[in-house]
Amino acid sequence: MQLQDLLYGVTIKELVGKTDRQINGLNFDSRKVGKDDIFFAIVGTLADGHQFIEQTVQQGAGVIVCENLPEIDDYIVTYVKVENTSVALGIMAGNYFGNPSADLKLIGITGTNGKTTIATILFKLFKDLGYKTGLLSTVENYIHDTVVPATHTTPNPIALNQLLRDMVNAGCDYCFMEVSSHAVAQHRIEGLAFSGGVFSNLTHDHLDFHKTFDAYLKAKKAFFDMLPKTAFALTNIDDKNGMVMLQNTKAHKKSYALKQLADFKAKIIENQFSGLHLDIDNEDVYFKLVGSFNAYNLLAVYGTAILLEQDKLKVLTMLSRLSGAEGRFDYITSADKIIGIVDYAHTPDAVQNVLSTIANIRKGTEQVITVIGCGGDRDKTKRPIMAQVACDWSDKVILTSDNPRTEDAQTIINDMEAGVSPTNKRKTLSILDRKEAIKTAFHLAQPGDIILVAGKGHEKYQEINGVRNHFDDKEILLEQLKPIS
Repeated sequence: MQLQDLLYGVTIKELVGKTDRQINGLNFDSRKVGKDDIFFAIVGTLADGHQFIEQTVQQGAGVIVCENLPEIDDYIVTYVKVENTSVALGIMAGNYFGNPSADLKLIGITGTNGKTTIATILFKLFKDLGYKTGLLSTVENYIHDTVVPATHTTPNPIALNQLLRDMVNAGCDYCFMEVSSHAVAQHRIEGLAFSGGVFSNLTHDHLDFHKTFDAYLKAKKAFFDMLPKTAFALTNIDDKNGMVMLQNTKAHKKSYALKQLADFKAKIIENQFSGLHLDIDNEDVYFKLVGSFNAYNLLAVYGTAILLEQDKLKVLTMLSRLSGAEGRFDYITSADKIIGIVDYAHTPDAVQNVLSTIANIRKGTEQVITVIGCGGDRDKTKRPIMAQVACDWSDKVILTSDNPRTEDAQTIINDMEAGVSPTNKRKTLSILDRKEAIKTAFHLAQPGDIILVAGKGHEKYQEINGVRNHFDDKEILLEQLKPIS
């Protein structure tokens, strides 16, 4: 493919060199640049790609896309100066792979909590409805039946367009994709043609990256601002920021809610560990998922399916048979009736959602024992709040390690302990080793008690000092609980 074809749609500030040159590949990692590749000099949080321009030229790069032109003493290489290299990368990656997002219906799901569950259930639903379908999620990526491991909630533009191209080549009609706030802010979704966007909710998270809640809100909203008028924008209007998402969108505005009038409405009739009984658009339906937060997730899925012109009764019938995403309110019952729950909840609101769901279902005599930690190298301000929420909604709390990454795990626990009030200290333990913390919760539990292990959900590793060691909350819980066979 020639450079001039890849530059379609890119706003160029300055061009030095020829555009009728053949391109071998795209790269933003200077170490991977080869002969006749384009190198995108991106200003990142840890390094500035402009520092590596000379190195990539020596490696054989044919084109440099950058925000600041270096001193040029030869014209062998073509330099393309742009306002934002990340934006150019998104557009050019789309062009390189033939803009695959336009060849299927791409639906983006964003929000603090619920993205993975909504995207995963939509993927399962549309497969059951007979369509070839793709999934881009935190847990796993799928090209219909083929699993592609996930490394980020939203991949970089090159990997993302490659996956979408593979989906189109495999005959996929739909792709359901989690859209993280990082992806929006870093322009990873630039140039994609979305057929719809879904908003779940917005609560305290990722302030280590966005710095302020307002910046986090604007990143989510920017996704809806970019939707075309041919798309739909479906929002949860029970969330106080739900309508904000729709303020400037050109897309068809639609809403869902449990508490107020909306385009798609549901009411919880019964909520048990066995599942949810909902009145959804005047139809009585039983679902396998548990909790009011999952009532919202199911409603978002239902609304999306209807907006994609699927049959109402067929959708509800299929949905009633489906389970949720791995590590989301994933529960096991032991022979002596102890219930163990693994959940990915890693924000204050998500922890409260899970614990309030348990509180609504419990009979009142059993204990709720929560094992919880916080990730290292991430938003520190939520640590005391998460501990406080866990204490307020539990009978016993064990503070432990999550993924400390490069931080000291004990320091993270100390940050969490700052949120434990004097009255809650008597029911709180701190155990650094996560496996020991889970085992201790089991030893404290009596028949009928409920153990929540929060924070890691589907993850099969624990990251300590940059090394990922095998660690699976559910695996350890299964060892302790000896579930009913």
